[in-house]
Amino acid sequence: MKRLLWAASVALGLGLAQPFTVKDARGQTVTVRSIERIVSLNGVTTEILFALGVGDRVVGRDTSSYYPAAANKLPTVGYQFQLNAEGILALKPTLVLGREDAKPPQVFDQLAAAGVTVVRVPDKPTLEGAKEKIRTIAAAVGQVERGEALVRALERDLLVLRSKQRQATVKKTLKGLFLYLRGTQVTYVCGEGSNPVGMMELAGIANAAKGIKDCQQMTAEAVVAAQPDLIVVFTKGLESIGGLEGLRKLPGVMQTPAGQAGRVVAIDDLYLGGFGPRAGRAALELFIGAYERQGLYIAGEPAQP
Repeated sequence: MKRLLWAASVALGLGLAQPFTVKDARGQTVTVRSIERIVSLNGVTTEILFALGVGDRVVGRDTSSYYPAAANKLPTVGYQFQLNAEGILALKPTLVLGREDAKPPQVFDQLAAAGVTVVRVPDKPTLEGAKEKIRTIAAAVGQVERGEALVRALERDLLVLRSKQRQATVKKTLKGLFLYLRGTQVTYVCGEGSNPVGMMELAGIANAAKGIKDCQQMTAEAVVAAQPDLIVVFTKGLESIGGLEGLRKLPGVMQTPAGQAGRVVAIDDLYLGGFGPRAGRAALELFIGAYERQGLYIAGEPAQP
C-alpha cells in the first residue's frame, strides 16, 4: 500500500495525473488525457517542454526545434508551415502541440479526426505573449507550477535588462531594420507583428520598417526608405549570404546609415525570434549589440543545457 501511495505521489509531482484542461490559442478548452507521446511542431514549444521537465515525453519535433541539444536526437516531421498528417501520425502521438498559425490548417483537422489531442499554442511577439505561451504549454502537460517558475525567471531576466537600460548612456533611440535572409534569393523585410521586431522593441530599438506588417519581400526601395541605424539578422541568415560583405551587397543596404557603418547585430534564430523563456536574455544581448558595440556584433551561441 505504501508503495502504491509513493508511486501516486511521484506521478502527481511529475504532472502525470491526467486529464488536464487548457484553453488554447483558438479559445477552445481542450482536455488532455495523456502526455505519454508528445509531438512538438515549434522550436520554442519544444524548448518550453524540456524546460518544464517533460522532454522525455517528446517523441517528435519539427525542423525549427533544435534547442536544447537533446531535441536534435528526436525524429523530425517536417517544417511547422509545411506539415503533413501522415508523418506526425506515424509517431503515434497522444498530444500534438502546434503554433496557432502552423500550416496547412487541415493537418490539424486530420489529426483530430484520428483521435489525437491537439493544442494550438499562442504566439504573440510581446513579453505578455511569452508568458501566455509558457502558461498554455504548462497547463497542457500538467506542469502549472513549473510554468510559473519559468515566468518568474523570465521576469527576473527582464529586471536585469531594465537595469542595464537605466544605467546606459543612450544619446538617441536607434532605428533597427530586421532582415530575414536565407541566401540572396530569399530576403524579407520584417515589421510590425513579427517576433524579431517585437524583440527589438523590448530591447529599446525603434522599428525602422514603418508601414510594413509581418514580413514582406525585400526591395531596395523599402530598405532605403527605412534608413536604419542598425540592421538585425539571424546568425544563420547572415552566414547564408557570406557575412557582412554579402549583406552590404544586398539592394539598398549601402544607401543606409547601418550599411555604411557596417552596424549589424546577428543573433541565433530561435533565441531572437522565439519569444520564449529566454526572451529577456535575448533582448539583453540585442541591447548590448545595439548600444554598447560598434560595427558587426555576433551574439554568442546560447549554451546548450
